[in-house]
Amino acid sequence: MVPAPAIDPHLTNPTRAAAAPDDATPSLRDAVVLVTGANSGIGFETAKELARLGAQVALACRNGDAAQEAAARINAQHPAHAPTVYALDLARLDSVRDCARRFADDHPQLDLLINNAGVMIPPLGRTQEGFELQMGVNHLGHFALTAHLFPLLARAPQSRVVTVASLAHRLGRIDFDDLHWERRKYKRSAAYGASKLANLLFAFELDRRLRRANSPVRSVAAHPGWTATPLMRHASPISFFGALAMKPPQGALPTLHAALHPAANGGDYFGPNKLWGLRGKPGPSTASDDAHDEALAARMWQVSEALTHTAFAIPQ
Repeated sequence: MVPAPAIDPHLTNPTRAAAAPDDATPSLRDAVVLVTGANSGIGFETAKELARLGAQVALACRNGDAAQEAAARINAQHPAHAPTVYALDLARLDSVRDCARRFADDHPQLDLLINNAGVMIPPLGRTQEGFELQMGVNHLGHFALTAHLFPLLARAPQSRVVTVASLAHRLGRIDFDDLHWERRKYKRSAAYGASKLANLLFAFELDRRLRRANSPVRSVAAHPGWTATPLMRHASPISFFGALAMKPPQGALPTLHAALHPAANGGDYFGPNKLWGLRGKPGPSTASDDAHDEALAARMWQVSEALTHTAFAIPQ
């Protein structure tokens, strides 16, 4: 990957996202980036900043019209770095495979994969394969996408996978006997927490496996704190407009920090540094004990491979 910008951890201007002042920011020209769910919210702000820095940004989104509109908005601000759009519905594993195949047809390598897309506390829904919607989209779809794109990540000299998690992972529990809420009474917040715990289990287990394989690919995680985005459309108006909620440019800072900071190591986890992680500038964050449970993570990996029919092999 081309040299990443040195990010100022004390940045106060969210419109510049996580970049250092322009005269201190190396170009990301020739870096190839894919951001899922980049048509709005944190994903859009992340993609816009990476395009500003010169990266070749791909927006992987379910809503094609919204993605094209987002690409046009980014292109209007940064015409030299027009994003491309790929159809990606994380609730359909055939769409995940098709997106990865099309992307591989267009790019010999991938420098940065940002697994950002998600759904948050919707009514009970199911993916095409019958997975509970939040677990299927937030974790299993991204697990499969990362596996399919891993050969491209392995070809880049210093690539990263950034998994966007949530403080809600602390409320999550993984019930392997009823992972998709087929027997229990559905609790949307609990299901969301479980999917976000699965995100961190994946990010940390991926890091361990990369280290064992002596791979240069890094797996880093981030959470946005309390940020008002379209993801919260199922939350109450009080929650959505709460005084603590940050705007999407601020909420994107931890993701960009994880993606670009030269000192970020595999297994690191970043989030806002104020008010118990709800808001503030990006800095190191603390995950729950369950998120660091290696036995739980190994089982989640095995189950994820089986459910997605994906062999996620990391060559030694």
